[in-house]
Amino acid sequence: MPLSERLPKMVIFDCDGVVVDSEPLTLRLIRDDLAERGLPLELLKIADLFVGGTIAGAGAQARAMGATIPENWADQIYDKVFAALASSVEPIPGIGAVLDHLDHQSIPYAIGSNGPHRKMEITLARCGLAARFVGRIYSREDVAAPKPAPDVYLLAASQAGVAPKDCVVIEDSATGAQAAVAAGMAVIGFARETPPAKFAGLTELVFDDMAQLPALLGLSAE
Repeated sequence: MPLSERLPKMVIFDCDGVVVDSEPLTLRLIRDDLAERGLPLELLKIADLFVGGTIAGAGAQARAMGATIPENWADQIYDKVFAALASSVEPIPGIGAVLDHLDHQSIPYAIGSNGPHRKMEITLARCGLAARFVGRIYSREDVAAPKPAPDVYLLAASQAGVAPKDCVVIEDSATGAQAAVAAGMAVIGFARETPPAKFAGLTELVFDDMAQLPALLGLSAE
């Protein structure tokens, strides 16, 4: 069923795992790096611990779990991640068609991410999507606190002149969904790689294929 009988006035997307398919590659790199630092973890555990957070937060948590994490670990990981993403990341299947639907109905959209701008510059350019989000890309670098704080989503809405209650957020992590709820926005959980149970108590609207999203948003066919 559509989110409501009224179309959203704005849709805000998380970036990694929602617009660009960067999560599996990033998580594998973190897994391999942490194993070398004395913390071997299964990929599912890595995802459970770190999806939706920040690289700095992942390093702090890994250190607390016994890994040998140097002070410049985040920079080291980002160097590896950026190089890998620049050569291999792909868009989430169907995201282009979703953006086409929103453009057709003149509904503005933006990105709100816990990732740095440099990462999004690389991934969106590689995926051919950078031009579609020019001037509408917001990072935890732009706000006081990362998700689960609502700051990045509130900033995106404020810059567009849209009230939070009129926004819908598309998220693939509980951390991001918590941020959307805290911002007073509706949230739809993207469960392509995320267990739907992660969204329990945050949203009942969960989907696993971008082809389903226009109907959930109440968008008509072009």
